[in-house]
Amino acid sequence: MFGLLATLLAAGPATAIPDPGDPSGTPAKASKRHRAEARTAIDRGEIPAVDEVVHSRNVSHLTNLPKGALKGLNTDLAFQGRYAFAGNYDGFTVYDIGRPKSPKIVSQVLCPGGQNDISVSGDLLFLSTDSSRSDDSCHSTAKPPTEKSAWEGIKVFDISDKRNPRYVASVETACGSHTHTLVPDRKDVYLYVSSYFPDETFPDCQPPHDGISIVKVPRTAPEKASLVDFPVLFPDGGNPGAPKNPNVTPTTGCHDITAFPELEIAAGACMGDGILMDISDPAEPRVVDRVQDNENFAFWHSATFSENGRKVVFTDELGGGVGATCNAEVGDKRGANGIYHITGKGDDRELVFKSYFKIPRHQADTENCVAHNGSLIPVKGRDVMVQAWYQGGVSVWEFTDSTKPREIGYFERGPYSDPDAVGGSWSAYYYNGHVYSNDIRMGFDVLEIRDRRVAGAERVKLREFNAQTQPDYR
Repeated sequence: MFGLLATLLAAGPATAIPDPGDPSGTPAKASKRHRAEARTAIDRGEIPAVDEVVHSRNVSHLTNLPKGALKGLNTDLAFQGRYAFAGNYDGFTVYDIGRPKSPKIVSQVLCPGGQNDISVSGDLLFLSTDSSRSDDSCHSTAKPPTEKSAWEGIKVFDISDKRNPRYVASVETACGSHTHTLVPDRKDVYLYVSSYFPDETFPDCQPPHDGISIVKVPRTAPEKASLVDFPVLFPDGGNPGAPKNPNVTPTTGCHDITAFPELEIAAGACMGDGILMDISDPAEPRVVDRVQDNENFAFWHSATFSENGRKVVFTDELGGGVGATCNAEVGDKRGANGIYHITGKGDDRELVFKSYFKIPRHQADTENCVAHNGSLIPVKGRDVMVQAWYQGGVSVWEFTDSTKPREIGYFERGPYSDPDAVGGSWSAYYYNGHVYSNDIRMGFDVLEIRDRRVAGAERVKLREFNAQTQPDYR
């Protein structure tokens, strides 16, 4: 592991910005007024003090493990047995979480390529590269997307030896791979690759880009991984955005997809559209319904099904994750979650809107905050979710009554000492009795929830967990 790091130290990091739902992808500098207002709010006790850790009574902060050798921004998480796998713009880290109160770094792999979205299946680990690189190696350097030779796509690693992950294959995909969703199918693994923002000047990312790439990886021969299809999900081009729908990002692909393989369905968060898909044939996903929210959703970011698969929570990444949107000025509907019910059967299934949920804890105007990655807490008879909100921290909230969602617990840090810094919890997932959060800047956090409303969840034990491949807890 350390030899690999030493060999690759010369590789330049990918451009590091959080999950850009906003074409600009650049946070604005905090104004003098916003800085002053943040100081006043701290003095009044309205928000935590700078770098202060706070949480509700039913949430305990067991530990924080700071970043190791990878200094890029932390991103997504995946789990297998006693291990957690954490993405980072500079590569990925393998943690031993056999003792949640004292996680340990097992290995770190330097392999730059923002944002390094991550998933695992058996002995295989998959990594998304969504920044133009000189080649597909872990030695690559940044290249302009206008160069035909530049590479973006999926990388495949063998993780049978957690201390020495081995790079075994790569597949180039159109417009790269911002995220990917794992759909297992007996001897093969299918990856639904989400990417967007095509441009006529990008040779490998040409408009229209109205679908997703599908990569097939044979489990016993991952070196034969290949691109097998690019299904068009939006024959009409999807949401056009402005001027017809001001303040909505035009649909040019999908940002993220969550599959529920047991029910043979998937939900796609696709920029200006939310979709429901039939994946009874994993190689040929079909859209059965599509919805838009041109009043309150700016960028459809991700999706989570309820335990019975009859509800979907879609998130709106207003401001691309770099804006201060958890305040009174923005309100409780924009930059929030949208809760939808699935009605009907077969190709007549429809997504029906019920309500919005947004954290009730206002953040300073110097803090980037918006709905981000989360997962269910497996509680029989209830719909409870844990979710990252960047500098809004980690929220535990219930949507059993879809019309009256509410926060029942939280963990967060106060504003950074540098008011221009972007950070916070990128992903917060429940796995085998604990909540694990990958904080963009602060490292790996482990939380514990003690609340009668989630009693019994700790008895649900998974061998493997990728949040975008939802397990059947029933």
